[in-house]
Amino acid sequence: MENGQPSKTAWSAARYRAAHQIIEQGRIFADPLAVPMLGEAQADLLADAPRRAMRLFIAARTRFAEDAIAAAVGRGVRELVILGAGLDTFAYRNPHPGLRVTEVDHPDTQAWKRKRLAETGIAIPESVRYAGVDFEKETIEIGLDGPAFFLWLGVVPYLSADGFAETLAFVAAGEGNEVAFDYAQSPERMAGARRAALEERAARVAKLGEPWLTYFEPEDIGADLRERGFTEIEDLGPSALAARYFDRPDVPPETPGGHVLHARR
Repeated sequence: MENGQPSKTAWSAARYRAAHQIIEQGRIFADPLAVPMLGEAQADLLADAPRRAMRLFIAARTRFAEDAIAAAVGRGVRELVILGAGLDTFAYRNPHPGLRVTEVDHPDTQAWKRKRLAETGIAIPESVRYAGVDFEKETIEIGLDGPAFFLWLGVVPYLSADGFAETLAFVAAGEGNEVAFDYAQSPERMAGARRAALEERAARVAKLGEPWLTYFEPEDIGADLRERGFTEIEDLGPSALAARYFDRPDVPPETPGGHVLHARR
C-alpha cells in the first residue's frame, strides 16, 4: 500500500460493490452510497461486467454479513467493529438506531476515506469512531460496551497465519461476540476453470503488492472457531451461496472456492 493512498484491494472491492449497483441494479445487495463513495463514472463501472463471478461473490458476502448484523442487533448487540473497513459504507447508512460503529483500518486508508466522505458530502454520524491499526504490526485496542459484532470482510486472505490468529483471539475474547468473515480454499482443491480463475485473481492482487497469504478448509476453520468458544457457526461455500443468492441450486455441495461465515460465542 502506498503512503497516503487506500489499499488497492479495498479500492477494488469498493469498485465491485459499486458496479453491482449499476450492472445488476443492486439485486443482491443494495448500497446507495457505493457509487458516490467510489467517485467513478457509471460508464467506467460498466467495464466490470465481464468480472461477474467476483462481483457477485462480493455482493453476496456483504448481504450475508449485513443480514447477520441485523439479527445480532435484534438479539441486543449494540457494538459493531468493522475490521479492515476499507471503503465500506455501512457506518454511513446504518439502519440500526443505537448501534455504535467502530471502523478499524490502516491510517492511510482511513485518511483517504474521510477525504472522500468530505468531498461527496456524506455525513459522518456521531455513532461512528475510527481506530487506525496495521493488523500485522499492531495490537487492536478498542473499548467496547458489551458484546460486539465484528465485520471482517476482504481481509483474512491477506493476513499471515499469525496475524489472523491474533485478530481472531481478540474477537473471541468477549462472551457473546460475533464475527462474519470470508476466506478462500486453496487452489490445490480446485480443477479446471475454477482453479485458473482463483490463481489469476491471486496473481493480480500480488502484483498490487497485497498477496494472498492464507487459505483455509471448512473443517479446519470450523474446528479453530469451536476451540475458541464459538458455538454457532454458519459457513456458506459456493454451493450454498449459489442457492441462496443466485437462484442456482445445481452447484454441487462439494464445490470448493470462496466462503463466507458467521460465528457466535
